[in-house]
Amino acid sequence: MKQEYHVIGVMSGTSLDGIDLCEVIFTLSEGWSFKILASETVAYPTNWKRRLQEAVTFSEVALQQLNIDYTSYLSEVITSFIDQYAIKELDAVCSHGHTILHQPENGRTLQIGNLPQLATLVGQKVVCDFRVQDVSMGGQGAPLVPIGDKLLFSRYDYCLNLGGFANCSFEKEAKRIAYDICPVNIVLNFYAEKLGKPYDEGGEIAASGTLEKVLLEKLNSIEFYDYAPPKSLGLEWVQQHIFPKLEASGLVSEDILTTFTEHVAMQLASQFSKSASVFVTGGGTYNDYLLSRVKFYQELVLVMPSEEIIEFKEALIFGLLGVLKLRNEVNCLASVTGATKDHSSGEIFK
Repeated sequence: MKQEYHVIGVMSGTSLDGIDLCEVIFTLSEGWSFKILASETVAYPTNWKRRLQEAVTFSEVALQQLNIDYTSYLSEVITSFIDQYAIKELDAVCSHGHTILHQPENGRTLQIGNLPQLATLVGQKVVCDFRVQDVSMGGQGAPLVPIGDKLLFSRYDYCLNLGGFANCSFEKEAKRIAYDICPVNIVLNFYAEKLGKPYDEGGEIAASGTLEKVLLEKLNSIEFYDYAPPKSLGLEWVQQHIFPKLEASGLVSEDILTTFTEHVAMQLASQFSKSASVFVTGGGTYNDYLLSRVKFYQELVLVMPSEEIIEFKEALIFGLLGVLKLRNEVNCLASVTGATKDHSSGEIFK
């Protein structure tokens, strides 16, 4: 079996920042190591961002067409990346696709862009569609990144990702535990956009607003936060449990950002033991105000890696998930998702 793999990891997150691509070489020698060769985020054009935001309401027929169209669009983005960096002799393109529906309690999850035609269009072997098998085995289908935390970043007490949602992973009694904590950028970006900003840079808007304690209490009392893991979140959950509370508050967007940021900080801080080392990645890592509020509630050592890893850790790890699938090795942990057993998840298209 090979000890070195040259792949591209591809990830599109729920915050709709864009498509992350990461060219990486993984090497196996007394454990896995990696070297990132090239990385890029391709922002979504306005029309695609709108379609993806609205897709949760689409009919089955409309979803099927969206899947075809998105697979074609994704192939163009991947091919352009390969051409731009003159990438040759790949073992695989390892792509997450984009989550449209995530309802594990109903045995359903849908990531578009994972059709077999993706391999034909990019002219490469493709490993993709990592969540469906786990859900069919009774799991949450999420989070999937913790296997990468375990194999690549095990020296930290916790790995925390701050993207559309916050999730963390850690070792407990020789098992990897991981779960979604709460929404983050999927909400913060929405209200920043109402103020004409793509996001709340550094948390400056939230830092300038007024905290509304009644709304804060309502958010903190949401039932999901009392559930034991495994547990995961999706856009539908946010639309049902978060946005109605925020809109009913009647607050201006600035004060919603302040209050929701405080809510996120409280939820995050409650997950970690005192003085723990927390490896922080994802776009929320740049939200200085949010992180300062987390540290207000809990004494922690927050470790910020290089910008490349902060922004491309998920694409990097989906590259690793693809490699593990090629090797027919476990890339999905039952201790994380609640599936009936550890397994090697994903589809391979040539």
